[in-house]
Amino acid sequence: MAKVLAITNQKGGVGKTTTTVNLAASLAATKRRVLLIDLDPQGNATMGCGVDKMALTQTVYHVLLEEKSIAEVRVTNTCGKFDLIPANRELAGAEVELVDLPHREKRLKNALANIEADYDFVLIDCPPALNLLTVNGLCAAHAVMIPMQCEYYALEGLSDLVQTIKRVRASLNPQLEIEGLLRTMFDPRNTLAQQVSEQLQRHFGDKVYRTVIPRNVRLAEAPSYGVPVLYHDKTSKGAQAYLALAGELVRK
Repeated sequence: MAKVLAITNQKGGVGKTTTTVNLAASLAATKRRVLLIDLDPQGNATMGCGVDKMALTQTVYHVLLEEKSIAEVRVTNTCGKFDLIPANRELAGAEVELVDLPHREKRLKNALANIEADYDFVLIDCPPALNLLTVNGLCAAHAVMIPMQCEYYALEGLSDLVQTIKRVRASLNPQLEIEGLLRTMFDPRNTLAQQVSEQLQRHFGDKVYRTVIPRNVRLAEAPSYGVPVLYHDKTSKGAQAYLALAGELVRK
């Protein structure tokens, strides 16, 4: 069965989508079967995989409304290495439409049940908010990966996210756990970043991944080419960091 990871942080701009896309490509490079689910109405992960979100006629929106199965909606990304359940602005409407539907929090979990055996890893790119879409991601997942920048406000938001995970575990998904905290956009020359990193390691111990994702121009450029950084510049520090993260995840 696949390991299902929700990659989430309600704070935007922490490298969540960058992590989802590049980790998917890096895991696929280790010959793992990978499915990426874009659960964010912005559709950035979809675009980062080289799929035109404006041209899509069926997306994760139709899966959540149980109009389509995951097998019908999935596409292969441009590099052909992993599968994608795409998203676009249409997904924003699901927020309202799901409210009155039965088992609204478990729509994604139920859809995944039919195809989990096809994959080694399923990565869910959650939106930067604690809404019904994120709750669907958390209910479907076995564990949560939390990308975060090493700055003061990130620590503030982290405590809220941990409380949300506890609430979901108590009422909807008893097996949910924190897989790990990933330090992103890290600049070792920044004293505050070093201090926050040390605080994280003291408080969360081995829940903090050893791999650190640096600030890297190639990582920032890759989405404009519609490819993961591994296929843009595999020798870059960003590509090497995500390959190291994939190795760490596989060893776990």
